[in-house]
Amino acid sequence: MKAIVYHKKHSPYRLQLKEIEKPVPNDNEVLLKVVSVSLNAADYRSMNMGIIPKKKIFGSAVSGIIDSVGKNIQHFKPGDEVVGDLTDFGFGGLAEFAAAPEKAFIYKRTNTSFEDSATLPVAATTALKALRDKGNIREGQNVLIVGSTGSVGVFALQLAKYFGAKVTAVCSPNNIEQTTSLGADKVIDYTKNDFTKGSIRYDLIVAINGNYPLVGYRRILNSKGIYVMVGGSLAQIFKSIFFGWLLSFGGKKMKTLSAKSNPEDLEYVAKLMDQGNIKAIIHKRYSLDKAVEAMDYLSKGHSPGKVIINI
Repeated sequence: MKAIVYHKKHSPYRLQLKEIEKPVPNDNEVLLKVVSVSLNAADYRSMNMGIIPKKKIFGSAVSGIIDSVGKNIQHFKPGDEVVGDLTDFGFGGLAEFAAAPEKAFIYKRTNTSFEDSATLPVAATTALKALRDKGNIREGQNVLIVGSTGSVGVFALQLAKYFGAKVTAVCSPNNIEQTTSLGADKVIDYTKNDFTKGSIRYDLIVAINGNYPLVGYRRILNSKGIYVMVGGSLAQIFKSIFFGWLLSFGGKKMKTLSAKSNPEDLEYVAKLMDQGNIKAIIHKRYSLDKAVEAMDYLSKGHSPGKVIINI
């Protein structure tokens, strides 16, 4: 089969298209014929940190068709259309086939395309955890989403509106129109306004992108407000982890999300998409042989939506 394989000395981007042996699922795995893969920040950040999958194949958010199953598999059969998150199972999605335990997958919704389904693992589920589990979002709350475009941002905005919040979104001037169309009640152009110095207070802040000091975020929280760090540079994440607890006093909470794959969360967002409550924003599509170019583009951090690889 064809796959995008990591090679430390290969240029560009240490990735190359190779012919490798097709995986054989063990008794507790299914073999997926991959149709679509959506790239996420975890792919290129893991690579930059030297965290390389055992299979040396990145890509975790996948959709496809079950090709074969191990003898202990109970829930799937060949021909089933599924969507899955391979983050906790060694990645492997940037290939024509991928083997993983059946708990990595759920059934794809009939009315949702393979492309749209592949945008849900990692991105939509991370947004869900940040808002619902870490942020304890409630109807009528004043919510700030910093970085309302990109993989997680577009879903965080839509989910916050679904939960009944009043949403202020922070983005670049190029993405104001898209952010407004997704339901933001107010949009802040970060090139013109530093919201951390404003007078408005928020019940919940979800920080996905943007280099702002933690004390600035804390300042604009309500007395019992919650700040959740979802993404950003490695330095920003470490600051949130090590210093956030120091700033969690007086009713204000500073939290950092470390999301894990969860089929129940994936089922939840898949149902919302199938019902039309959230939608995928796909910015660019690539073929497998252009996956290196796609990874390079995503790593620059300017994509206002998902980057999809169609196998």
